[in-house]
Amino acid sequence: MTRTRAVVVSCLSLALAAGVSAKERDVAKPEGEWPLFRGNPLQTGVAVSALPDRLRVRWKLPTGDAVEGTAAIAGGTVYVGSYDKHIHALDLKTGRSKWKYEGGPFKAPVAWRDGAVYAGDEDGTFHCIDARTGKKRWTFDVGAEVTSGAGFAGDDVLFGAGNEMLYCLTKDGKKKWTFQVAGGPVNATPAIAGGHTFVAGCDSNLHVIDTKTGREVRAVPLNGQVGSTGAVVGSMLYVGTMTNEVQAVDWKNGKIDWSFRAKRRQQPFFASVAVSDDLVIAGSKDKRVYGLDRKTGNEVWSYLTEGRVDSSPVVVGKRVYVGSQDRNLYVLDRDRGSLIQKLELDGEVVGSPAVAGGCLIIGTVKGTVYCLGE
Repeated sequence: MTRTRAVVVSCLSLALAAGVSAKERDVAKPEGEWPLFRGNPLQTGVAVSALPDRLRVRWKLPTGDAVEGTAAIAGGTVYVGSYDKHIHALDLKTGRSKWKYEGGPFKAPVAWRDGAVYAGDEDGTFHCIDARTGKKRWTFDVGAEVTSGAGFAGDDVLFGAGNEMLYCLTKDGKKKWTFQVAGGPVNATPAIAGGHTFVAGCDSNLHVIDTKTGREVRAVPLNGQVGSTGAVVGSMLYVGTMTNEVQAVDWKNGKIDWSFRAKRRQQPFFASVAVSDDLVIAGSKDKRVYGLDRKTGNEVWSYLTEGRVDSSPVVVGKRVYVGSQDRNLYVLDRDRGSLIQKLELDGEVVGSPAVAGGCLIIGTVKGTVYCLGE
């Protein structure tokens, strides 16, 4: 039976991404992989794999409870967490179960790297699982819920927790350092670039942290508290805020380049943005998806759904894919924001799509994992 839970809007401390070099900006992955929350280390939400012109349900699998996190896809396998207290490993082509790993309720995005699967649970344990066998490699007791996905700095593993801490563990699960963000949990997937990771939250600052030492290098003031993961292209970081804005932050020079505030009903931007060549695409609790000019922040288009948009959009070629709490997955024209296709699913969508191997994987609050493709 699907778990029923009250939705609480709170201040969230979130890890953000930044790019530093041409080599690090080359984040393309093989078409068969979606290893991290937003698909690549810079959190841009842009897929490499193509999708068919019309999506159809290839397969669907009911789990025992809500699926609110984003799947990882690697080696022809989907790895996804559920509130049924399991990580599920599913065959990408058929949906056949390969294994189930039992932990606590899983809301966090799942990460995959070098034959291992990483995910934290709401009971306060962070898990490293063998991707082939589904057997535990190691666990780390956090003592607070983990809804952050994992990021990687060399051999080290980074993730946030509800006790205001960003953790860095060694490859064998030993604590290397922690960084505290006072006033709120660290709930998003940390991204790493140029030896740094980036965290913002209730103190309305972007913290730049050295991944080797865990020490803060600098702090950049923001316009408000942050409730979403940022995406970075070059020196610009794009992020939604709990003060109803999307901001473009020049993280190298420490200044805000532009801020967007909707002219209509104003609500927080809880979903993570996607960044294409010329647009920043953001979902809002005002039920709209916005396409903003990357250079100016001006609204290019918006599309009104029938529910809050906490699902982070994904860009695939000339299209945008995003879920809504109205139980639909929307396919929009990237440049105009017009509707191309709407697929009704069996429950509200608060998690974000994962795209690889010509397939889109998405879960619902009712607990069903969908594979959409040809």
